[in-house]
Amino acid sequence: MFVPAPAQPVRSRLLARAVASLALLLALVAALPARAGGALPPWASGESRAEDLGTFLVTFGPGNDIPSWWGHAALGVEDRTQHQARLYNYGMFDFDKFATFALGRLEFWVADAPVLPYLRFYRGEDRDVRLLRLNLDAEGRRRMAQHLAQNVLPEHRDYLYDHYRDNCSTRLRDAIDLAVGGQLKKALSTPGRMTLREHTRRYTSVVPAVSVLLDFAMNDTIDRPLTRWDEAFLPDELERAVKEQRYTNAQGQTVPLLERVDVFHSSTSRAPTPAEPPDVTPWLLLLGLAWGGSAALVAVWHARTGQALARVLLGLQTAMTGLVLGLLGTVVTLLWVLTDHTVTFRNENLFLANPLTLLALPLGVSLALGRARRTPERLRRLWLVLSATALLGLGLKVLPMFDQNNWNILALLLPVSLGFGAAFVRLPQRVAAPGAVPSL
Repeated sequence: MFVPAPAQPVRSRLLARAVASLALLLALVAALPARAGGALPPWASGESRAEDLGTFLVTFGPGNDIPSWWGHAALGVEDRTQHQARLYNYGMFDFDKFATFALGRLEFWVADAPVLPYLRFYRGEDRDVRLLRLNLDAEGRRRMAQHLAQNVLPEHRDYLYDHYRDNCSTRLRDAIDLAVGGQLKKALSTPGRMTLREHTRRYTSVVPAVSVLLDFAMNDTIDRPLTRWDEAFLPDELERAVKEQRYTNAQGQTVPLLERVDVFHSSTSRAPTPAEPPDVTPWLLLLGLAWGGSAALVAVWHARTGQALARVLLGLQTAMTGLVLGLLGTVVTLLWVLTDHTVTFRNENLFLANPLTLLALPLGVSLALGRARRTPERLRRLWLVLSATALLGLGLKVLPMFDQNNWNILALLLPVSLGFGAAFVRLPQRVAAPGAVPSL
């Protein structure tokens, strides 16, 4: 079991975790461990009476680091007569097993913990902490308590985590649904507010660069319509559902699922998660036009004057573009080929950046140094191919199977490919010898 490190500001941790971020992109969860419980609680040993039990959902607001941006949740059970309470956390993970984690085999487990130390830990991180007392009948409380007590046993505690479909929040959703005899799932079968991608964008908007990175890495499986049941993979959406739903109890009465909300702590340093994803497409388009357009302009400058400074600048810009986009495309390709991260398979963004883009790195360095006379010709061929694949990715959007919502990425990277393609069409096909005047 890993022990959480002290909280640090997001930006101070991003560089140190840049490589880990891609591997962690489909397992972003606020999983903070607590000590495993010792003796069995009375509801697990059969000592508790159903009428003495209380159940509650605890939701924790987003934290600083990437896995905690989504918030977290746990379920609690208490025996009010015997004054015992436990919190059940399905977000346990051992980061010593990073290799299996990176390959997409996300082995998580559930553990129980004392309630107050757990809540105080999150309060110490200045994260929202709310306790939602569930208005379950006695049989529902007994059913939930026994379900959780069974799940925490060594033979039942492990599960394969899926960030969107089987996580620390969906397991709680299922337990609440069990307690009300399947009525929660039936009530939440209505259409959801937005897609998984849109939810992802609004939660990751705290750091736009990471948000765009994650957007690039994921395919069209997160663009399909959702139900409200599906949306409860997010602790905040599960909390919303619990607050709004009613159910029919054992006495035949239709009652609210929520009894009351107790606020343990309200963050004083964090802005609330936006209700809608921010529209960054215009900004990404401007950035793409600026980067691709500047390459074309520098190429015109070099073609007209033959100045070495223009050649060096264009070479460095080409090398940087090849490094960033080529590395990103290569990582996503490897995630598709070598791992079980299904949301990275068949990613349309590989039309825009792929392992072939990496060739721009050595060729850009060669251009900057002026070492190979045929480098501009090779770069022209490379960027014409990359421009063609980018346009192909756009053109295929007319077909139903190419329905990935990657307009943000297209707005950013299509102008880059076309700009560099135009640059090397305009550039002389051989680097002029030192002192020579290039022909146009």
